[in-house]
Amino acid sequence: MTPTPANSEIIRKSFGLKEQVKPQLVSSYHSPLIERIKANGYLLSAGRLTFHLAEEFGFCYGVDRAIDYAYETKAKFPDRRIFLTNEIIHNPKVNKKLREMGIQFLSGPYGADVRPEDVRGDDVVIIPAFGTTLRELAEFQKKGCVLVDTTCGSVMSVWKRVESYSRDGFTSIIHGKYAHEETQATCSRAVQYPQGRYLVVRDLDQARKVCDYILGRLSKSKFEETFCRAVSTGFDPDQDLGKIGCANQTTMLSSESMEIANRLQAAVRERYGESELPRRFRHFDTICSATQERQDAVNKLVRQGMDLMMVVGGFNSSNTGHLAEISSEYCPAYHIHDPDCILSGSRIRHKKAYQDDIIETDNWLPEGAVHIGMTAGASTPNRMIEEVIFKILEAAGIEFVPA
Repeated sequence: MTPTPANSEIIRKSFGLKEQVKPQLVSSYHSPLIERIKANGYLLSAGRLTFHLAEEFGFCYGVDRAIDYAYETKAKFPDRRIFLTNEIIHNPKVNKKLREMGIQFLSGPYGADVRPEDVRGDDVVIIPAFGTTLRELAEFQKKGCVLVDTTCGSVMSVWKRVESYSRDGFTSIIHGKYAHEETQATCSRAVQYPQGRYLVVRDLDQARKVCDYILGRLSKSKFEETFCRAVSTGFDPDQDLGKIGCANQTTMLSSESMEIANRLQAAVRERYGESELPRRFRHFDTICSATQERQDAVNKLVRQGMDLMMVVGGFNSSNTGHLAEISSEYCPAYHIHDPDCILSGSRIRHKKAYQDDIIETDNWLPEGAVHIGMTAGASTPNRMIEEVIFKILEAAGIEFVPA
């Protein structure tokens, strides 16, 4: 077999094998029941339970595309070693399925004994929907292996924004989780030019501390104590907060991203004056439409008076966690990653909103007529949502045969 030439092209389009892999995708991820529920006004009644689906949920375009490309890559290169740099999306079922297909993971919870340095020029490397850092990308290109890039278009839009900040000498203030793969990839673009800097803020509380420093209300030692692990090398807040531009991890709570940007803008205005604002502050327009649509749909659903919300998605899925947070403001919300989390009609294993702990809760399913709201993160296939519905019905002792 002839190795791929060094510095090979990055493949960012379909191999034209969509129809060939379609049966596998349908059998693994699609659900006729969910399609019928959507056609019935997003409602399913069974015995004493009524399920209400959010009007937007589950796989988004970027996730669909990433999974399609992974399956097509396996079909295109059946006899070659194929690697994923990390989880393709934050969904255990999907990642386990890819591993069963023989695709190996170079890092993350599904990683085996192989490491990035073990990749050869005749191997194939898939870049996940979250993207990868410029350094890792360059290393694989240097090896000359085939690179299949499934990075989401919304993520790439953020990269273009922070690259412009870097080029123009602005510090990128990134609303995100510092250790998240997407944020790590975005940070690498923020320092693409020598004058580029970044600072990652996780939430409104951390954003307030940045504002306080800009306004002279927070000491340098306190600032560095808070952000020592979330800034670019050599970051000096005295110099690097003079010109800032906002960006975000696409799966964060969109309303929070906007509020953080507004607060930072107000701080810059107060410190330097209105006339200096255009020279010192840049806003962003990179809120992911799929993230926004799913959050809006949950906000609409919970206002209809659900008895509880079932939020399905990986426990490490940022966008799923935010759907659970929104839901928890209105009713009990249970973030589960698969049907096995429903232990019985009286006990459930779930992640609690705003917390990292996985807990078990008793008496989660009320007696009598129950209206159950349901949504799912952008990495959750319809087939899994169907399985959760059947598990809830089983736990409630309700026999249900789809029409």
